[in-house]
Amino acid sequence: MFIGRKRELATLDKLYKSGKFEFAVIYGRRRVGKTALINQFIKDKKSIYFMGIESNAKQNLENFSNDILEAGTGIQTSTTFLSFQDALEYVFQLAMKERLVLAIDEYPYVARSSKSLASTLQLLIDRHKHSSKLMLILCGSSMSYMEDHVLAYKAPLYGRRTAQMKVLPFDFADTCQYFKHFSDTDKALVYGIVGGTPQYLLQMDDKLSVADNIKNTFLNPTSSIFEEPENLLKQEVREPALYNAIITAIATGASRMAEISSKVGEPTSVCASYLKNLTALGLIQKESPYGEKASRKSIYTIADNMFRFWYRFVPENNSIITRGAADLAYQRIAPHLTDYMGKVFEEICKQYLWALLLDGKSPVDFGELGRWWGTGPSSHSQTEIDIMGEQDKDSALFGECKWTNENVDARVLEKLGKRSKLFHYSHVHLYLFAKCGFTKGCMEKADEMGNVTLATYSDILELI
Repeated sequence: MFIGRKRELATLDKLYKSGKFEFAVIYGRRRVGKTALINQFIKDKKSIYFMGIESNAKQNLENFSNDILEAGTGIQTSTTFLSFQDALEYVFQLAMKERLVLAIDEYPYVARSSKSLASTLQLLIDRHKHSSKLMLILCGSSMSYMEDHVLAYKAPLYGRRTAQMKVLPFDFADTCQYFKHFSDTDKALVYGIVGGTPQYLLQMDDKLSVADNIKNTFLNPTSSIFEEPENLLKQEVREPALYNAIITAIATGASRMAEISSKVGEPTSVCASYLKNLTALGLIQKESPYGEKASRKSIYTIADNMFRFWYRFVPENNSIITRGAADLAYQRIAPHLTDYMGKVFEEICKQYLWALLLDGKSPVDFGELGRWWGTGPSSHSQTEIDIMGEQDKDSALFGECKWTNENVDARVLEKLGKRSKLFHYSHVHLYLFAKCGFTKGCMEKADEMGNVTLATYSDILELI
């Protein structure tokens, strides 16, 4: 069953219907669903699909030749084109009279094996783009290769593409579509545990409890997810050991550059380079207090939920996990899940606010959302605001998110109101989000203030 990706499919369909030469670049992290997207798009179209392999040019050319000829005749053949240029020239000729899609998946493997492939494509695109009905798709999981050798200004193919899309993990709304049997609370927990990467979502069984799913995957040495973070790093980077140490440092509480550097025992200049690569992979994000683009207060957090959960809980329990004591490992993890879910719930609440904005229902027309932290001028102590979004110098929204089983009381709302006054906006709207609900006193206080929206997790699910 194919889920989501409506916007990406709409973009590809629009290109396809143009009838002229189109060249789309699709890239994104491994396991994120790029191949499934391409197969869904071409399933009812005349197409040639070729997946590159990590081998030499001869093997890739043989496979490419077979895919081209099989698509044309329906018969597998041992015939091989003399070169990639001959093979691609043949495809361009096939597309002179009718629409044809050529999708080259894992393009970096092919391009690395044949150094002249990019220049060959450049030559043939320039020669045939005005007469061909070919729709060319190049897809790759190596983010750095696709950005540096396909999309970059100095790359041979620069200026030839007509569209590009970076395929990202699903948001919370799309992940919910995977699971019919999980309770609403369990859907949030699973999103917090594996995030929105399709391949990881498929490892979750919604007929089992969340606890059993954690035991069967993260706490099971034979499962694919147990070794996934380290395996993915080995595929993407040259020195996985130091990358592993940096992610572990962040997962266990080091968030500032100096803290990370101290914890891994490397200079900040070295850590900065590695953090930049992890950010490009979508595994780490650099955050600054809302409204402060370049700040000494910047921190690093783990952006991918599966990586965040794994590095938070697996390494410290590794010894008992490898001995098959999944139940004992889970007993150690369970008391920390509510606290762990706090940041996940913040992200779900942000997605809710974006959905409101796109539906034209937001009281503040914000341009971006983020967290804010700093020193309160009156208390002279560290203060945090979970969510903040500004419309202009006069209007902004502020949000507080509570993932607890107790109803949120008026004190939380009053504290949020005080924190919003650290800024000088004439129009402020406050959002208080709760997993379960609000006390009577909190609801009365919200009515009295007038500029407050109280939203439960159930309210969020109704919209997104």
